[in-house]
Amino acid sequence: MSGEIENLNNDYFEMELSESDTVETLAKAFEVTPEVIAKANPDVNLAQIIPGDRLRLPFPPRCRGTIYIVRRGDTLASIAREFNTTEAALRRENPFLNLIGVRPGLPLCIPAPQPRPCPGFFYTITAGDTLFSIAARFNTTVQAILRANPGLDPNRLFIGQQICIPTSQPPVCPGFIYTIALGDTLFTLATRFNTTVQAILQANPELDPNRLFVGQRICIPVPQPPPCRGFFYTVVAGDTLFSIATRFNTTVQAILQANPGLDPNRIFIGQQICIPVQQPPICPGILYSVVAGDTLFSIARRYNVSVDAILAANPGLDPNRLFIGQQICIPAPR
Repeated sequence: MSGEIENLNNDYFEMELSESDTVETLAKAFEVTPEVIAKANPDVNLAQIIPGDRLRLPFPPRCRGTIYIVRRGDTLASIAREFNTTEAALRRENPFLNLIGVRPGLPLCIPAPQPRPCPGFFYTITAGDTLFSIAARFNTTVQAILRANPGLDPNRLFIGQQICIPTSQPPVCPGFIYTIALGDTLFTLATRFNTTVQAILQANPELDPNRLFVGQRICIPVPQPPPCRGFFYTVVAGDTLFSIATRFNTTVQAILQANPGLDPNRIFIGQQICIPVQQPPICPGILYSVVAGDTLFSIARRYNVSVDAILAANPGLDPNRLFIGQQICIPAPR
């Protein structure tokens, strides 16, 4: 498709001069100095160039597409049609056209076409892949893959090539999107996220439970929890329901009642659970949030009340187990 380049090296090409060409115009067009052109043409008297002479000129700046060498008879419109682009796009990529126009031998940068959006995800071809095996693996069809990849030759796939795998529009996920990692199975995911394999399959129509792949995104459904009459706590390493209940002055049974479906033997780091708190009586004073270093004695002294008065205003409060952010009632001094 492209014409021949009379290359001296990778940085220059030769072009036949027209009547309007001057060294100054060419230097401006290719964003170099006249000295650069003179150095590339030591055998040419640049003060007396005439139409028909051939000059070595620098290639245009690095092209973000492909290089096409203009042939005789080419116009900007015909080149734009040939490469499915526009004249305006060609002028943007080749600003020297505004000074010297289109002529044979001139290297043009053809902008890379904008990729079509992929209605699914991109897959990288590996050894042994065929469109049929890929379609079977991802529960689609060869025809659907070809429609999503115009120009793809089904008989010429190469390792490392990226193709679009179309997927049907998934329903709204009643939970969160999880990316499959090495070793995942639907059973381990259901166990980890306190759901069931059946619930995951219902949230992911067309998902093949025997063909999960690393990087695949699936919906993990979570039951809509009842309102938390307390606060949410994020599980950290070493937590058990018993240690959490002890820390927050409640019981394992109360936590289980506040978190239907929670497995007391399978809590995981990052899991959020509701810590129920009893509705406190009306505070005859102010509510205070515990900060690091607080003790009931230091708080009582700060507000000029007694420890006994604070305990009377906060039934069930353990004076030896205050935690940061805990709210306690400070009664007004009498």
